[in-house]
Amino acid sequence: VQLQAFGGGLVQAGDSLRLSCAASGRTFSSYVMGWFRQAPGKEREFVGAIVGSGINTRYRDSVKARFAISRDNAGNTVYLQMNSLKPEDTAVYYCAAKARSTLRPSSQAVDYDYWGKGTLVTVSS
Repeated sequence: VQLQAFGGGLVQAGDSLRLSCAASGRTFSSYVMGWFRQAPGKEREFVGAIVGSGINTRYRDSVKARFAISRDNAGNTVYLQMNSLKPEDTAVYYCAAKARSTLRPSSQAVDYDYWGKGTLVTVSS
């Protein structure tokens, strides 16, 4: 599986941005898809994830009310809609795929099998 995230950029605080992650492969609908981010000088952290069917999602507390993950299984794409962006959201955002779908998407990076190159999101104050 190859993943490619795109859609990052420079925005102002309060703005919205939508990231996309395009995946190769014929079994996309069976993968749990996750978004992670890494800010300069910090460790990579979980942002959110969605199960294969799209029914269940999971988010880190700091983005739960502002971010939303969705997926288009026919188009092999997962999205991260980010609203009310804050300077602390500045990071490189990565999408990841976990081969075995579960009822509750994992928040642990070690559980994900495939990673794409990140896309940089910069939020100015």
